[in-house]
This record gives sequence, C-alpha cells and structure tokens, in this order.
Amino acid sequence: MNGLDWAVLIGYFGVMVAIGVWSHKRVDNVSDFFTAGGKMPWWLSGISHHMSGYSAVMFTGYAAIAYTYGVTSYVTWSFPIAIGIAIGAKLFAPRLNRVRSRLHVSSPLEYLKNRYNLPTQQALAWSGVLLKIVDVGAKWAAIATLLSVFTGVSLNTGIMITGAVTAIYCTVGGLWADALTELGQFVIQFIAGVAMLVAVMAELNGFSTLWSVWDEPALDGHTKPLAGPYMMVFLIAYLFIKTFEYNGGMWNQAQRYMATDSARSATRSGILSASLWLIWPLVLFFPMWVAPLIIKTDVPADSYALMAEHLLPHGLLGLVIVGFFSHTMAMCSSDANAIAAVVTRDIMPAVSRKAREWDTRMGLLAARWATLLFLGLSMAIATQVNSAFFGDIITVVIKWVAGLMGPIAIPLMLGLLPWFRKSGPTAALISWAVGLVTFWLVNYPISWNVDGGVPLQYQVSIPLAVSLVLYVLIGFVKPEDTPERDALIAKINSDDGGSTAAAVPAPAGPADDVVGAPAKD
Repeated sequence: MNGLDWAVLIGYFGVMVAIGVWSHKRVDNVSDFFTAGGKMPWWLSGISHHMSGYSAVMFTGYAAIAYTYGVTSYVTWSFPIAIGIAIGAKLFAPRLNRVRSRLHVSSPLEYLKNRYNLPTQQALAWSGVLLKIVDVGAKWAAIATLLSVFTGVSLNTGIMITGAVTAIYCTVGGLWADALTELGQFVIQFIAGVAMLVAVMAELNGFSTLWSVWDEPALDGHTKPLAGPYMMVFLIAYLFIKTFEYNGGMWNQAQRYMATDSARSATRSGILSASLWLIWPLVLFFPMWVAPLIIKTDVPADSYALMAEHLLPHGLLGLVIVGFFSHTMAMCSSDANAIAAVVTRDIMPAVSRKAREWDTRMGLLAARWATLLFLGLSMAIATQVNSAFFGDIITVVIKWVAGLMGPIAIPLMLGLLPWFRKSGPTAALISWAVGLVTFWLVNYPISWNVDGGVPLQYQVSIPLAVSLVLYVLIGFVKPEDTPERDALIAKINSDDGGSTAAAVPAPAGPADDVVGAPAKD
C-alpha cells in the first residue's frame, strides 16, 4: 500500500462515520434504532439483507476453499444461501414483518415470551448472544488477517481499528446507519469486484479466460461442484441451516424483514437478496478459482489478498481493501444491532425491574451501550480465534456457527408457522437443549474416538436434524397449543391480522415498545 491506497481506506472510514452521524437524527426511540421504525424501503432492506450476510471470511476462509477446490466454494456456499433466502422470502419474511407491525415489538425474540414462555425466550436469547460473540469474533479476526497482509499491522491492531469505526457509526445511527452504510458498501464492493475480475482476465487470456482456463493442470478438479469435505450431505445440511439462519434464525436478517413497511415489501426484499446471492458471488469467486494460475502460496487463505497486491494498481488496490472491510463491517454492525435488540428488549427486562420501566431516553441509551458491549466482547474473542480451542477462522464460522445455529433457530422460526402450533415450550426447550448437547458430543467426544474425526458435514448437520425431529415429535406427543398461542399465530399468519387478534397480549418491555409511537421528551 502507498499513500493513495491509505487515502482511499481512511476516506472510507470517514464516510462510514459521517453516515452514522447523519443517521443519528432519524433515531428517536428504540423502534427506530432496531427496526428503522418500519419505514425502510424494500430495495434498501434487500441490499442490506444481502450485504449483512457477507464478511471478510469470504476473502480468507472461502478464498482458501476456492483456491484448493474451485467451484465447490460457490455450489456449497452462496448457491444454497440464495435458494434458502428465496424459500424464506415467501415463508418467513412476511410473518416476521407482521411480528413487528402487529405485535409491536423491536426484537425478533420478543414474541417468544407469548409464543412459548419466558424460560424459552431467555434460553434462546442467552445462547444466541454467546454464539454471536464467537461468530463476530471470527469475522474481526478475518478482516484483521487481511489488513495484516496488506499493511503489516498486527492482528490486534487491525481488530481495534475496524471495531472502533464500526462501533461509532452503528452505535450512533442504529439500523438506519447499518442499512445506509451497507448500501455504500455494496457500491464499493461492485466497483472493486469488477476491477478484480477485469485484472484477472487481463493477466490471463482476456475475456475468453472465463471458459478457456479450466484445462490447465493447476486447476485440475476445480470444476467439480462437490469436492473435499464439501459433498452432498454437507450441501443439503447447509441448505437447511442457511434457510433458517439467513431468514432470521440469527436475528440480524430478521430485522431487515421487520424494518420494511409491509409483509409484501418484506417478501420483495427477500427476493432481491436471493437474486444477488445467486449472481454476484460468481463475479467475486472467479478470481479465487483461477488464483493458482497467477500466484503460488502455502497459505491458501492469503491467496486473494496476494493476488490483489500482484495485479492491481495503487488506488484500485485501496478500493479492493475497502471492499474487504465493507463486507465485515456490514455483517458485524448488523449483528451488533440485533444482539443489542435482544439484550435490551428480551434479556434485561427479564432480569431487571428497572429495565421494564425505562422511558424512551433510557431505552435508547441502553441500546447503544449494549451495542458497544457486544462489539467489545467480540473483539476480545477475536484475539483468541486462532487458538487451539477455537480452531482457525473457517472452522469457527462453518462448524461452530452452522452447527449451533440450528438448535437456537428452530423454535424461533418454526414457531411462526401454523403447522407447528402444537409445539409449545416443552418442545422448544428440549429440542434446543438436546441439539446443543448433540453438537458437543458429535464434535468432541465422538469425534475424538473416530479415526480421522467425524466428517464436517455430520458435525454441522446432526445437531440441526436432532433439534428438528424433537421439536416436531414432542409437539405431537405433548401438544401445548392454547387459545392465546393460536391467536398469536393467527395474527402473524393472516393478511387481516386474524379474527382473534385482540386476544393476543402485547409483550412486556420498556415504555416505548409501540412501533410508530411518538418520541417522548
């Protein structure tokens, strides 16, 4: 990097902070901070939904998969995400929007207190927060790794720089700042991604590179859709996992659906995000697939960064680096906002009487402090991601998050659907607890006693399968549907709100629960 690259990077950070400051005036209460007051345009929600699913892990962990195995990085990652979001656009997006507009909540988990009970809500909230701290920690580590490659700064310094900038804009501006910065990040990513693609084609055989390079010995096996540990079982498991996760199972994407003005807009938002996931990663991945023809490295996770340094002129190199940052900052800021929503709307009112009595000012102040606390804890975890306990970056993201997300997301997401109305708190808690225990058993005691360890596809899929089966089975064996729960389900599943909508009590929470309520002085 030279002065021009640094200027681009510093300018980007400055713009992100400016957007946060500008968004501050649009945030008057907790509803504005967490769900944009239900006023976000569907196209902005869709772009934000798409961008909040990326991170620099794509340019490190998935770059390593692409460098080693080729197109399977797309087939087993962005393609199933696109399919999963397309399914969720019809199945979950409109229901999550009605959760906000009809139940007057600001957190994806607030409705669980009435759908199940308080212990279920708290179990999912606490376990999800802890998992997300690890998940976002892995992403800070990924972006710090890239920064280290380009600038030579230490891992911890990189974590501090990116975390501090993200903390400023997402704490000040809430979900509006997240969405607007993600729109800017999408534009930057588009320019940087196209620049990298053109540079790679110019280095090889021009436009014909797209179809003429696959017979090269260095790319042997790179056209196989499934390779290495990423086989059909992994693909199917990943599709199920991402259908839950990217439609609200890990909360930040749920907020994008909740932030639109109607159920129809939420569906359109999901369709746009799915379309972007289907098409855009092909542009980003192609340079990674052909990287063995351009650079040789013993550390595949560094391949994309090394190739960018080799091919791009200064200025454009800075823009690509900004693209790396934009991915991770988009995901981390959206996660921080979602976690703060759960902490201030679900956890704190359950453990503190004072929290249940907060006025608008105190609720908003608590939301901002919760955001800062989450970012600080995830940054601390980031310094330990490459330890023997956590494993490397891609192991954390794929195994821990994919394997543990299912037991947390299943009660949340299936609880929205009328077909599972008989599954109550017993089904939710048992499926959650046994799923988490199953993850530990499969990944550690059982894996330690299996020659070569349990294959990755089973590590991530078995906990999900166990939780899913238990949730459905216990609902039949021990049905816990009640008139109140049926009324709640009807309210979020019908276009007119359900004939028994009045029977649904509003979730308890701080004083400014109601979406669209005027701000208090």
